[in-house]
Parts: sequence; C-alpha cells; structure tokens
Amino acid sequence: MAATLTPELLVTNFHRRFTGVSATADAVVSKQQTGLRMCVVGNRLPSGPPSITYREAISLCRRPPADRPFTIWHVRRNLEMSAALVARDVLRLPIRIVFTSAAQRLHSLVPRHLIARMDAVVATTDRAAAFVPNLAAVVPHGVDTDRFRPAIDREQAWRELGFGGRYGIGIVGRVRPEKGTDLFVEAMLRVLPERPDHTALIIGRTMPSESAFEDSLRRRIAAAGLTDRILFIGEQSPQHVPTIIRSLSLLVASARYEGYGMTPLEAMASGVPVVATDTGVYREIIESGVVGEVVPIEDVDRLSGAIAEVTRSAEVLAKMGQAARKCALNKLSLANEVAAYDMLLQRIWEGDRNGRTRERLVKAA
Repeated sequence: MAATLTPELLVTNFHRRFTGVSATADAVVSKQQTGLRMCVVGNRLPSGPPSITYREAISLCRRPPADRPFTIWHVRRNLEMSAALVARDVLRLPIRIVFTSAAQRLHSLVPRHLIARMDAVVATTDRAAAFVPNLAAVVPHGVDTDRFRPAIDREQAWRELGFGGRYGIGIVGRVRPEKGTDLFVEAMLRVLPERPDHTALIIGRTMPSESAFEDSLRRRIAAAGLTDRILFIGEQSPQHVPTIIRSLSLLVASARYEGYGMTPLEAMASGVPVVATDTGVYREIIESGVVGEVVPIEDVDRLSGAIAEVTRSAEVLAKMGQAARKCALNKLSLANEVAAYDMLLQRIWEGDRNGRTRERLVKAA
C-alpha cells in the first residue's frame, strides 16, 4: 500500500510478544491483506504487511479512504480499544472501531466501559456473545489448514525432533495453573509408565512469576524418574510451532479456563487427536470418541483415562487423526473466518452509506 493512500482497514497489535491473540489476528490478516488496503499498527505480525506506528496511523486516517466512508480499526485488547477511541472521539478521525472478544466470562469494569463504546463487537462463540454489548456477529476462529497440515510420516517427523521415543504427547501454552500444566504433568506421571514409547513435551514460556510453579513440577517429575520423558522445551517460534504439532501423536489441552483456545484446532488441522478439558470452544469442536475426548475441568482421573484410551494403539491414533483433519477442513477453516469478517466489514461500510447511525447499524447487524 502506498503511504499516500488512506487504508480501508487498520489492525492493531500493541503487545510486544506473539500471544494467542496475536496468532489469531495474524492468521486473519494473512488472508485479508490480499483483498484490502490495510496496515498493522504497532508490532508487526509475521504474516502481515509491514507495520506502522500509532502516530502514522493517525496521520493516514485524517481523511476517509477514496472509496469508503471511513477506515475501520479492528482491535482486540484494552489498550488498543483506548487508542482507537482517542482517534475517533478526541481527534475526530473518520473511523469506526470493531472489537473481537473471546472471553467466556464477564469482563471487568474498565473493559466493559471500553467495549460499550465500540461501533461493533464480534464474539468468537455464542457463549462469549452473552457477555458483550453491541454484538454485530459471532465469528468463530479458524485455522490455516495449509500451514497446519499432517506430516507425511509422523514417526519420522517425531524422530527428526530428537526428543526420544516413537510417539509424542504435547501441551502448548504458558506454563501456569490456568493452562493446567500441573494437570498435564499429573496425567503424564500416571500414563507414561504404561506407554514406554511415548515422550511428553511441555511447549511454552514460563514467566518469572511462575518459576516456582515450574520448579515444583520438575521436582514431581524427577521424583517419578521421568525427567527424560517429560520435557520442558520452552516457547517456540511461530514458524517452528507447526512442525512440532504435526509431529505429535496427541495434543492435550488441560486448561482450567480458555476464552477460545486455538491449539486444539491447530492439532486437528495437523491430523492430531486432542484430549481437552471442557472450557473454551473445545466441546463444540471435539467429537468425543471420534477426534479425541473432552473431560471435566480439573478431573485428573478422567483426563488420565482419556489419554490412556486414545493412545492405546497406533491404529486408534491414526483413525482419530484422520477424522480430526477432515473436521478441520470442513468446519474449522480459516477461510470461513475471513469470509465472515469480510461480510461484516462490508455491512458496516454500506450501513453508513445508507445513512444509519453507528447505534442503528450495530442493532441491525
């Protein structure tokens, strides 16, 4: 996009780290940039166009795009909502603000105040939609089924990673109680002695505030004599994550809470079965007994039992993996998410041309 052209769409990304929110934004942007004049504001997304600063975004949006009544700012975080509100309400720029919410619980006071001032709100699930005002659409996250795809030879892919054993069981996410890392470890302490060919990976960063939590897990693992089979491999680059996931034979998502939860979608697209706790979107996408299992939150007995059941044979893993890939292609594709956002953006632009106010536009959406 030439610097002199006003963008049709701005996507904000103010977080310095590549978080789950960043990943979902990156996936959508990777497809949107081919059909829209757009910029990323803040930190660059790996699959997106070059980023611009907030000041540059303000400068570019002083006039509406040549063929649009305004620029749409798509925001996903509290700070990004605040920055967009300054641009719209203080600087009086010709923009509209769309906020995406995945939270399946009541937002705290400040976010609720910010969300109420959005022009349109998108929820990622029907449950999340119950906790936000100004709802314009429910748009589930989708997974890039080209980037996340099955390995040609899963056992070979696993061997190439060099972690030992024939099969990998992984959990992806920050090492902390909310993500259920301790539940995963406890399940592995029970299951791995019965699965001598399996190795477990804990894939994710440990913040300094959670170092004592990780240390306690390492002590439990060492006491069980499984230090060489339950491995902490830290945070991995976005480019390397698909390689690791497609090499796994099973993904476990044992969180106590998720707003949505993308890693099971990524695993399913990679032809990997999933055992997950009943949070986020997991029950909606995981057909128990077909692509994996969903178990109650914090029920280690059920979690361990489900993992043992799914890993009882290579044939079961392969059959579930094939079903998971088929489900991802048919129901969880990123293309569906991008198409839904394209429709929403057009409705917002066309609604303004038809003379409706922001409030009436949202109510009619």
